[in-house]
Amino acid sequence: MTLLALVAGVLAGAVGGAFRWLLVHANQFRLDVVTWSHDLGGAGLLIPVAMTTVAAALAGYIAIRIPLAAGSGIQHVEAVERGEADHAPLRILPARFVGGLLSIGLGGMVLGREGPTVHMGATIGAWCGKVARATTDEIKTMQSALAGAGLAVAFNAPIAGTMFCLEEITHKIKLRYVVWTLASVVVAVMTSRIILGDHADFHVPPIAEPAFSHLPIFAIFGVMVALVGVLYNRLILSFLHWFDALHRIPKLVKISAIGAVIGVALTLDADLVGGGDDLTQALLTGQQLTFVGVAVIVVVRFVAGPLSYAAGTPGGLFAPMLALGALLGLVGGHVVDMISPGVGTDLMPALMMVGMATMFTSVVRAPLTGAILVMEMCASTLVAVPLLAASVTAVIVPQLLGSRPVYDLLRERMLGT
Repeated sequence: MTLLALVAGVLAGAVGGAFRWLLVHANQFRLDVVTWSHDLGGAGLLIPVAMTTVAAALAGYIAIRIPLAAGSGIQHVEAVERGEADHAPLRILPARFVGGLLSIGLGGMVLGREGPTVHMGATIGAWCGKVARATTDEIKTMQSALAGAGLAVAFNAPIAGTMFCLEEITHKIKLRYVVWTLASVVVAVMTSRIILGDHADFHVPPIAEPAFSHLPIFAIFGVMVALVGVLYNRLILSFLHWFDALHRIPKLVKISAIGAVIGVALTLDADLVGGGDDLTQALLTGQQLTFVGVAVIVVVRFVAGPLSYAAGTPGGLFAPMLALGALLGLVGGHVVDMISPGVGTDLMPALMMVGMATMFTSVVRAPLTGAILVMEMCASTLVAVPLLAASVTAVIVPQLLGSRPVYDLLRERMLGT
């Protein structure tokens, strides 16, 4: 079974790596179309809107024909692990692959690549188990292990991928879970790096380790981000209910309308839409934005993320949350500067990294995965202490407010319970 996990890991790494590589080029094509439309002017500005509308409609059509391809897919992986659903059929692979390229790449929907890669990895794991005639329990374990490999490939974060399987999917640690997950994660990430290159997802300039005296700032910031996470969680569910409530309008029409809205935002400013990787990288390397400019992007992306997810096209939640967390870190730095000039500027990179992990933790409720994920993506452990301090508040605040983890809610919604 460990050898099988290695084989499945190679397949997951190849599929996930190809998916990410094509997404990069699809994103660049989308930006080129926007630039070209601005050069044309006039009616030419409608070209990006038409592109995102058609891409969203095509991705939506795939999700309607194959319902398991809709949304993130992580909730389905969790349902399988709990014995509440059957394994995903193999047709999920092309549906997730093509649908994700359309919705995230060409469509610019504010969705993450990790949902499709996790679900595709889990599907590959279950399929390999069935081919090898493994037991039902072994197949279930294999699909959960390969889900971790899928996350590892999505963010080039092998340790976070392993922790994701144990902390979020299985909620338990057993030797075979650890061994099979580690085996699949290692070869999956190595395979994907052959396609994508061996480098961290984000380049972060050298930053100073925050002083112990600044820990209260990060703890308070963690509370603020956690409150935003609670609202984000509720907005996701509210938009999903709203989308369902408009049952008289055909699904494809609703999906196309959301795609058109995303297209308008794309035409105005490319940073307002998409997964948010380019925006996060620009912020981490010191892109200068006014307080008002940052606030506008925060508000738009805060709404556009749940709205995009409500469309039901293939795509996840993680990447947009990380971008939103980085933006909140920038806002937090500006606020600290207003109170104590210069301090916020010095802490800005650390606040952005902490914001990424805290936003993730407040919504998903997987603090170790969030902390490790951000440190691996940024190839830095200098903010480990303030990051973990903020993560504590990001768990406590939602618990006190009665906000449940988003994937628990999405799983129950998927199962109709």
